[in-house]
Amino acid sequence: MQQLNQTDPGGRIAKLDPSVQITVRDHVHRILRAAIIGGKFAPDEKINERQLAEQFGVSTTPIKEALRQLESEGLVQTLPRRGVIIRFNMGWAEEMILARAALESMIGHLAAKRVSDDACQALQATVRLMETATISGNADELIALNETFHEQIHRASRCEYLARLIERQQFYDASIRRVIHSDPAERERALGEHRAIAEAIVERNPDRAERSMRDHVVRSGDIYLAIVFGKKEDI
Repeated sequence: MQQLNQTDPGGRIAKLDPSVQITVRDHVHRILRAAIIGGKFAPDEKINERQLAEQFGVSTTPIKEALRQLESEGLVQTLPRRGVIIRFNMGWAEEMILARAALESMIGHLAAKRVSDDACQALQATVRLMETATISGNADELIALNETFHEQIHRASRCEYLARLIERQQFYDASIRRVIHSDPAERERALGEHRAIAEAIVERNPDRAERSMRDHVVRSGDIYLAIVFGKKEDI
């Protein structure tokens, strides 16, 4: 599996997008969070706030604010005489994956109980689009369809609270997903898992939907850990 390049500090941070209508602090937070969780910073690495400010083209104020928010999420830590360091590591990532698996599997269970006929048709249509994108190897389309697939299941579950909790567990950025979808065998495995999840929901089988979703999220998490941390064993 391809490894991400972590050698160029300046290349680790994406540029601010002026078309995104959010505060500078929130934009900085979003980009830094994706970089940290994407393995662009090493565990215990010290954060240089001035360097980040220069790379973003902003003052240090939104950098400090974003780092405080990241600290509240447990991704960084402020230490006496050391400053802000990266706290995110493989153990933390494993816990996030297991939390995501628990939430998504419960959503899958509820979706199979509550899904409407129209929602079933929409989910099946998305799987058909996934089949086409899997054959063509269009990574960007697969990324978008994966988001659509899970959002449809979230809506079908009619459980807004759990869906919001899941949103906070989103941490595979596009660069990670592109690496995953560059592997034809992995694309086929993911398609098979999405089919199994959709079939269980359409057939209103909550236990099978829950199990299929949990297996899918955990296996996807194992691939993420292999890409970012070089982990070979399953969670």
